[in-house]
Amino acid sequence: MGTRVAVAGASGYAGGELLRLLAGHPDLEITAVSAGSSAGKPITSIHPNLVGHPAFDGVNFAATDAATLGEAELIFMALPHGESAKLADALPQARIVDLSADFRLGDAETWHKFYGADVAHAGRWAYGLPELPGAKENIRQARTVAAPGCYATTSILALAPLLAAGLAEPDDIVIVAASGTSGAGRSLRTDLLASEVMGSMSAYKVGGTHRHTPEIEQALSEASGLEVTLSFTPTLAPMPRGILATCTAKLTKAATASADPGQALRDALGAAYSTSPFVHLLPDGQWPATAAVYGSNGAHVQAAADLHAGRAVVISTTDNLGKGAAGQAVQLANLMLGLPETAGLTTHGVAP
Repeated sequence: MGTRVAVAGASGYAGGELLRLLAGHPDLEITAVSAGSSAGKPITSIHPNLVGHPAFDGVNFAATDAATLGEAELIFMALPHGESAKLADALPQARIVDLSADFRLGDAETWHKFYGADVAHAGRWAYGLPELPGAKENIRQARTVAAPGCYATTSILALAPLLAAGLAEPDDIVIVAASGTSGAGRSLRTDLLASEVMGSMSAYKVGGTHRHTPEIEQALSEASGLEVTLSFTPTLAPMPRGILATCTAKLTKAATASADPGQALRDALGAAYSTSPFVHLLPDGQWPATAAVYGSNGAHVQAAADLHAGRAVVISTTDNLGKGAAGQAVQLANLMLGLPETAGLTTHGVAP
């Protein structure tokens, strides 16, 4: 018997991916699967890819409440923003990995600016990006951990090593990232219909209004000890999953003074992720592609120095449902429970 875990909000895309990963985890046992409006429906009617597993066949989604989830030793919360905090209050002793934004931001004023004045700021939990300096030990010791957002994960992995190494200026960072449609959730929306998305790309939340902006700034500032300011523009790509982030920042004098600025950038990334099981610096000249990490917890990064513009360019890719959500949540649970960090996960994508 493995450690007993439960998933709250399992009817969404991230929740379904969590169930798929947990079904193959060697050390975790699924004891409760809950949903909101889908409570009472068969799990496999929403996630037909899970047919054949004893935890799902003939089992309905339960209601999301403390009575349903309280027997688990660790609870994954894949709930809408504002809902996780309410449930966490009813489970004061539980180990929790939260995939929402409820516990990511430390500043209440920033929270209300991006999430609304009527949504209470619930405080901050340990930030769950294990590849940041010192993060693994904090996660291992924490009872509750906030998993980062998908755009945030992909962008922070690209930029944190360069800022920490003094190779990129912190006040002129530009990120343009494309995401698959699953990043917008499972709710019915006209702009996410196949007829609207196929053969088209579009920008949204332009002008610094996307909710991951303050999360990225907060994490990069803390990792580097510098005050980071950035411009973030998300775009919607005609694919179901995956994120490709193009991140640029002004090169520092130290970077331009090096014999090979591009190699200096690559060296910083290589050193930062030399022991990471999931983040990989690609060979020189090879650039990240979303298909390479599809279905995995992997992240691929690559960098170049644009000496004409005086900027560092870093490309990073993840599966938004993998390292950007469910895979990372399992990675966090492994650390919290003292299991091998890679248990139940793979860094290798599905191809073709």
